[in-house]
Amino acid sequence: MAGESSTAALRLRSCPRKVRRRRSRKIKGAVESISSLPDVILQHILSFIPTKLAIRTSLLSKRWRHVWCDIPRLSFDFDIPKEGYCIIKTLNQYTAPKIIHFHLRANLSGNVPHLNSWIEFVMSRNVENLSLALWQLCSDEYKIPDFFYISSSVKQLFVELDCADMRIPTCSVSWTSLKKLSLRKCRLSDEYMAKILSGCPILESLTLSFCDALEVLDLSKSMRLRTLEVERNRWTSGPTQIVAPYIHCLILTSSQVSPCTLVDVSSLAEAKLNIVVCAYERTTKADFLQDMVLKMLAKLQNVEKLAFGEIFIQVLSLAELRGVSFPMFKVKALALKTSISQNVIHGIERILQNSPDLKTLKLHIRNGNTIPEVNLDEYVASQGMNPDLCWRSKDGTYWNRSRCDVEPKHVVSFMKRMVKTTKTLEKMVVKLEDTYENTREDPSRLIIGRIQIMLERKRL
Repeated sequence: MAGESSTAALRLRSCPRKVRRRRSRKIKGAVESISSLPDVILQHILSFIPTKLAIRTSLLSKRWRHVWCDIPRLSFDFDIPKEGYCIIKTLNQYTAPKIIHFHLRANLSGNVPHLNSWIEFVMSRNVENLSLALWQLCSDEYKIPDFFYISSSVKQLFVELDCADMRIPTCSVSWTSLKKLSLRKCRLSDEYMAKILSGCPILESLTLSFCDALEVLDLSKSMRLRTLEVERNRWTSGPTQIVAPYIHCLILTSSQVSPCTLVDVSSLAEAKLNIVVCAYERTTKADFLQDMVLKMLAKLQNVEKLAFGEIFIQVLSLAELRGVSFPMFKVKALALKTSISQNVIHGIERILQNSPDLKTLKLHIRNGNTIPEVNLDEYVASQGMNPDLCWRSKDGTYWNRSRCDVEPKHVVSFMKRMVKTTKTLEKMVVKLEDTYENTREDPSRLIIGRIQIMLERKRL
């Protein structure tokens, strides 16, 4: 018995070792199997992981030592200035004749002397997708080289310059293959923007995020441009006018800093609009915001796809309370991103009532950035209205005062209200997030009149 017991104990102790050996053989076999793949496939795989990790595969074996040197994508993201030596070392070993994608996001304090050589290297490899995000850089310390603005290979370009006074470009531009351009935190005067546009003959998509100093965005000569996205905040005032007769899609986030006028958007088929406001100016410029959004709506009467954010809807509600006239719309698909509260109902109902061709309504119900209820009440009181009465629906229905007071019953009532307001609706899609996900209704039961409601919840 004692002998059998000791044999069993020995077996137990040896099992983990056997398991480890078996696993080791499997891993080794897997590595050998992957290693047998052609270089071009291995390089394609490595291009989807951070460059630092791709370089570490050179330690696996002799087979892997130089595989990373020909990957078509390079990506560097660092906050510490001294980490710039990694780029120098990497580019010295890089042998691929062409770079498909190059991304650099860096604190360039201390690396300014190397930046031009990095850009020159990337441009010499006929890069197609180029992304540069630079900060902690003063205009008197560095100037982007002229050769950066001349390329026949770049098709997509993203530039972020978090600098105080640097303006781009400082020379003529020739990006003859560029189709998609995104500029963020760049100081762009009308003159400099015109230089960029004149050098991009086949540009199809333009994104301007927090780009200051621009007054009139004139896209009348960009005949191939189809998508325009402009994002403003309380620190950026431009552009104040948009002339874009050829764009089909407009994504615009306005602010209360200065008006943004849609001068010509005559080819527009889709528009997504919202507003951001400062906490301390959320109602002091309410009249100004109403005037701006109503002028925008006048330019969107023939657009078939519209989307509005919550502050935009709140401003429309204020205009509706004051009895301001709204234009009629030819919209067929409408998307609204909003919470459920009394201060959005009037604006939504008016838009629906003025959209006789509406077929599809998408509601993204969530808690986002809004004008606080107390500020809205202060404004309507200043207009001689009673806040306790004016927010009621026209049939006398009371809605939850705040998005914090919302209950599951409010969600269903809200959807019923939307269906009741429009006569031509065929489909409603509702996406619930935040506290609204507590709605327990079975989607198959949410049939209101002739409309079946499709519920979507945020996927974790």
